[in-house]
Amino acid sequence: MSKHLKKEFVTKTKQPSFSNRGMSFEDYINQSNEYYLSKEMAIVHKKPTPVQIVHVNYPKRSAAVITEAYFREASTTDYNGLYKGHYIDFEAKETKNKTSFPLHNFHDHQIKHMKQCLNQQGVVFVLIWFSTLQRCFFLPAKHVIEYWESKENKRKSIPLKVIEKVGYELELGIAPIIPYLTVIDHYILKGDSVYEK
Repeated sequence: MSKHLKKEFVTKTKQPSFSNRGMSFEDYINQSNEYYLSKEMAIVHKKPTPVQIVHVNYPKRSAAVITEAYFREASTTDYNGLYKGHYIDFEAKETKNKTSFPLHNFHDHQIKHMKQCLNQQGVVFVLIWFSTLQRCFFLPAKHVIEYWESKENKRKSIPLKVIEKVGYELELGIAPIIPYLTVIDHYILKGDSVYEK
């Protein structure tokens, strides 16, 4: 992607705070996905977490309270779907850090899953929200995997300066709030690889 195109995603103005709006980063991604679905632009859903219910209490006839449950299997990434014939798969992460994104937010099985999706030519990425800085980035999964597997890095973090260089900053909007398809559009429509940057 050219530097000219990258500038389209970089915001120079202060972004509105999610906390001031009373909703979380995930809520805004979910709203963006609902917008894309309603406009028939893409079909993207949050993946359900598989849970095995072990015990349920019934304190009232009309109410049930789950008192014991466990995860049946390790989760993969947060979202997946289809966009213009392309499989997309992504994780949403939030951090209060100002200078880096901690890699302890990921797990081995998530990295493995992202690699498997990349091997099948999927469009795989991470949406990162720096809550203190009020900045949102689209980061291709390739870079997360490289840092995760780097012996020198020892799985600590990805510096913000690296994310600014290899990722794409998203300007928050209204409809959609998190316009991540704009970045994908440039890869697909321009024929550029999401992984070459």
